[in-house]
Amino acid sequence: MPIDLDTALGAQLPSQEFSWTASDVALYALSVGAAADPTDTTGLEYVHDSAPKVLPSFATVAATMNVTEAPKVSFPGGEIDLAKVVHGSQSVTLHRPIPAAGTAVTTTKIAEIQDKGSAAVIIQESETVSADGEKLWTSRSGIFAKGEGGFGGERGTSEKVEYPERDADHTIEVATLPQQALFYRLCGDRNPLHSDPAFAEAAGFPRPILHGLCSYGVVLRAVVDEVLGGDVSRVSGYGVTFGGIFFPGETMRVRVWEKGSRLLVAATVAERDDAPVLKNVVVELA
Repeated sequence: MPIDLDTALGAQLPSQEFSWTASDVALYALSVGAAADPTDTTGLEYVHDSAPKVLPSFATVAATMNVTEAPKVSFPGGEIDLAKVVHGSQSVTLHRPIPAAGTAVTTTKIAEIQDKGSAAVIIQESETVSADGEKLWTSRSGIFAKGEGGFGGERGTSEKVEYPERDADHTIEVATLPQQALFYRLCGDRNPLHSDPAFAEAAGFPRPILHGLCSYGVVLRAVVDEVLGGDVSRVSGYGVTFGGIFFPGETMRVRVWEKGSRLLVAATVAERDDAPVLKNVVVELA
């Protein structure tokens, strides 16, 4: 049905209480490529039995680790066919390091709806607090819904990162597995676009694509390990725009520019003439 802007904009979604364990943290880390070398102690710190390192991007899956059904895109004033939806943008701001296990509550609202004519961009903003009320993280997520525009809303704007006109300070080549999306879906994103060849073909893709949020985690993990010495506490925020599709088994080329208290990052597909995957990527340093 068409988006009802008056109803949807500012709508509060039901709050969600959830818990996670050290095993959940380890599974997520493995799903974004950690510990590819099982003799590397930096990677093994992500899979410690009781106190694993927690990537800040774990915030994007903490609430869904136990979900086993395909997601629904439904909110007051709107319901969108999953086959029309791709992830547009994602950011996480940490208020403290994420613990290796815990219980939290997330509250979410529809913060913005942009009318792009042929599509709509729905932006959700979430606040997550611990069981005792301490702020953990704030996240902002934008989904791009094809065919859902034209409802009379504002077009909206998007921020673009200005990259330095020089070679990157670091270039990282990250190999992914052909079954990478099948691992990542165990973190709660059961969208068949990433696992069902027939569904992917019906959506216009030659085969299942990698989850945007898996690419999001793969890139941050690579930057933390290769640029920040494996120190997850150095990251206070991380935001990206999703720039294109990535197929499991391809190589992610990650370029990093150091700029004061930020790292500017771009991720491309090495095998496809550096076709963009993530752009406008900023890692905020603590």
